[in-house]
Amino acid sequence: METKIWIVDNIEDKSQFYPQISQAAQLLRAGEIVAFPTETVYGLGANATNTAAVEKIFSAKGRPSDNPLIVHIAQLQQLEEFATDIPTFAYQLIERFWPGPLTLVLKAKGNISEKVTAGLPTVAVRMPNHPIALALISECGLPLAAPSANLSGRPSPTTAKHVYDDLNGRIAGIVDGGETGVGVESTVLDCTEEIPVILRPGGVTKEEIEQVIGKVRIDVALEDKTAAPKSPGMKYTHYAPKSPLIIVAGSRTHLQHLVDEQRKRGMKVGVLTTEENQHFYQADVVLPCGRREDLHTVAAHLYEVLRHFDETDVELIYSESFPAEGIGAAIMNRLKKAAGYQVIREK
Repeated sequence: METKIWIVDNIEDKSQFYPQISQAAQLLRAGEIVAFPTETVYGLGANATNTAAVEKIFSAKGRPSDNPLIVHIAQLQQLEEFATDIPTFAYQLIERFWPGPLTLVLKAKGNISEKVTAGLPTVAVRMPNHPIALALISECGLPLAAPSANLSGRPSPTTAKHVYDDLNGRIAGIVDGGETGVGVESTVLDCTEEIPVILRPGGVTKEEIEQVIGKVRIDVALEDKTAAPKSPGMKYTHYAPKSPLIIVAGSRTHLQHLVDEQRKRGMKVGVLTTEENQHFYQADVVLPCGRREDLHTVAAHLYEVLRHFDETDVELIYSESFPAEGIGAAIMNRLKKAAGYQVIREK
């Protein structure tokens, strides 16, 4: 399959990218799959009501079939077409955070493909905050099921090049709208219980949600790997670079000691760090990932840096750990999954 690429130079001027959007929308209406930018990562879109189209997503990504997909919409009325029993607090969150990186899990009406919901009685919906994404959804007139546009298990794509590297020849097209902003995926919030439950931390923090609706819970499966996850997709490894990744919870000196030990054994070692600390480490490859004083910059560049390690010859990667509050919760969630939950704690 030839993967068509549409380059959008000015994402703020819809009149400039309408021809590209129109062509991409035509492919989506025809049952093809197309990658497009959102404010979080690039998504791989298909008509969420067309099972044959959605199956192409799973095939292209190599994604497990019991892993539900998020439905992307452009107008609030679309939410009510596909979800029912929407609680008042969900509308309060919509007013505050939509369009934006917050996904709401709600009771499904049953008119979305079961491939999207993985047979569950719920549907996950969000409205992305990106002009290309909103224009594409509006132009094709369809709800778009859209997981991240990468091979399953790999770091999520924050540029069109990342998508191309993983999926060229596997998908019909890529709308290149430049680099994404938030860098980590949306927060997923289960709204089917009296007290909402965060299934995945992301671009909207627990603290921000609680400022609007009060107490929310964190799904125990996010930390306790023996607990049964509320969503099947929570059990899978994601975001991993090709070389093993280990998180080090401790001082810079301890991390450097671990690097030195492995290099003495002949290993080529990389370190994932921050701009403030990059000059401290002596390793084969040291890559900064944003600024520790502003963790939003770390979130924005995390996947890019994980992919950058794949372009080097390192055999092992050590990563600094980060505070797990605010956006740091999403960063640590992604890092732990990328590391297969391998964490070395300084004694």
